[in-house]
Amino acid sequence: MATAAAASPIPVMLLIVQLNILFHLSNPSIAHALVPPQESSSSNKERRQQPPLVQSTCNSTSFYDICIATLAADPSSSTADVPGLCAIAVSTAAASASSTASFLANASDGAAVPEAERALLRTCAGKYASARDALMAARVSLAEQDYDYAFVHVSAAAEYPSVCRTLFRRRQQQQRPGSGKMMYPPELAKREEALKRLCSITLDIISLLQVQE
Repeated sequence: MATAAAASPIPVMLLIVQLNILFHLSNPSIAHALVPPQESSSSNKERRQQPPLVQSTCNSTSFYDICIATLAADPSSSTADVPGLCAIAVSTAAASASSTASFLANASDGAAVPEAERALLRTCAGKYASARDALMAARVSLAEQDYDYAFVHVSAAAEYPSVCRTLFRRRQQQQRPGSGKMMYPPELAKREEALKRLCSITLDIISLLQVQE
């Protein structure tokens, strides 16, 4: 029994390594939104070069730098109106949720991952897939200028990652002491934060559209 207890943390460590590898192999265009960009003279110059509407729209959001980076990544932002900028933001958020759903689904297929952890990762993958679906529904509502429903869909999408974090916490509480707790992966925490920030930006732009209506 003592030998088994000592070895039990190994699958958990292997899972963390696998999550690290999958995270670094993921889409870099999504990863850039995980943290605010570093301040530099070149980044400041890039922000100043953005179209006035992009700058004024991002000024209305909670995360100006991430908003600028998100919109600037899509060439159509240079000629888009505010609804078009909102569509870019919600599409980027949907891509982030979809990327994380795939990331978790791939992690759950690891041969070294215990079945209990696989089930947890699959459930989390489903939560991010639901977030993606909600964001795609928001995109439809935006196209129909139904900003109230768009706001509801994006708000729902922002909450799905929190469910995943709660599931990890419950899993930790259920594990016996010394059995090698399955910690909430730092990479997943970054992805959760990225999606929440993108959703926050989108909600802020939707609110702007509601005021202009």
